[in-house]
Amino acid sequence: MKRSWSIDWWLVGAVVPLLAAGLSTMYSFTGDNSFAVHQAIWIAVSLAAFFFLSFVDVRFLRLTSVSVALFLVSVALLGSLFVLGKVSHGAASWLSFGAFSFQPSDLAKIALIVILAKYFSRRHIEIANIRHILVSGAYTFVFFVLVLVHPDLGSALIILLIWLGMIMVSGVSKKQLFAMLALGLIGFGLLWAFGFKEYQKDRIRSFVDPLANIHSVGYNAYQSTVAVGSGELLGKGLGYGTQSRLKYLPEYQTDFIFAAFSEEWGFVGIVILFSLYGVVIWRIIAAASRGETNFEILFGAGVAVFFIVHIAINAGMNMHLLPVTGTPLPFMSYGGTHLMSEFALLGILMAQRRFARPAHKDAIGNEFVGPR
Repeated sequence: MKRSWSIDWWLVGAVVPLLAAGLSTMYSFTGDNSFAVHQAIWIAVSLAAFFFLSFVDVRFLRLTSVSVALFLVSVALLGSLFVLGKVSHGAASWLSFGAFSFQPSDLAKIALIVILAKYFSRRHIEIANIRHILVSGAYTFVFFVLVLVHPDLGSALIILLIWLGMIMVSGVSKKQLFAMLALGLIGFGLLWAFGFKEYQKDRIRSFVDPLANIHSVGYNAYQSTVAVGSGELLGKGLGYGTQSRLKYLPEYQTDFIFAAFSEEWGFVGIVILFSLYGVVIWRIIAAASRGETNFEILFGAGVAVFFIVHIAINAGMNMHLLPVTGTPLPFMSYGGTHLMSEFALLGILMAQRRFARPAHKDAIGNEFVGPR
């Protein structure tokens, strides 16, 4: 049933405090507040895109021609980085157009969700056939390699996890899952031997032994752990986080904004933060469960995986539970490209709500995991 108004205000109500938390953290530690001002502009643009997309008839995304076009455009943009890529923090993963910079890997993540939703929406009942895992894996592998070689390990890992998450939602068997995990371990061994740059290996080594390189490659992870722990129960207060204020914590506006926030707001703030992210994931899954067709259900599942892996990886590396990979925290980390991609995904999801159907428990279970 078509509805003229499809915004999920529970979702918006959870996202707005997250945006405010990111802005307040940047504002409290930046001398000229340039990060906060620029981020506020990007938030305004992203929200405008979100509301605009929510009124677009996005059912054209189901077309094969659209998913093919998205794949080819993403591959072309990622390929152009070899010639036009702007190097930032050791990775040539940005295309620069004067004052505006664009990260093609963010478009590739959206394209991959659309491609896999299209592919599995017609074949998820046959997912037991290994051919469908291999074909979907081939699309993913192209993106994975093009992102990894620049090198951008964080985005490459997220692309791989989006595929794995959507495979699991589509109903992969336990035998196939264990086989993929085994192949993943073999692939990691090959990447360690022939693919990873030395600084990427050092990050993994510092994760295994945090104190081995505390004054070099392990410095960032150590300082973020100190910042998170020093917040204790109630935090030090807005603008009083010593690790960030005294510049011990690097990249506190992007990769380590979770640590900066934790130092200011403490354990209570972290609980509130994760609760807000929980509401976001809940509303995404609720929207997916009422999708008009299998494509919308699988697209929503892909969006949920997208946010879950970003949140888990960023928080994990800030608390030294995962190696540092340079993954932004949704809605909070500084940067326009990832913010636009997050709101674009949510805007498309809101547009799909206009044609939502009533949910039925048994039907939802079958469409997510296939017939039992």
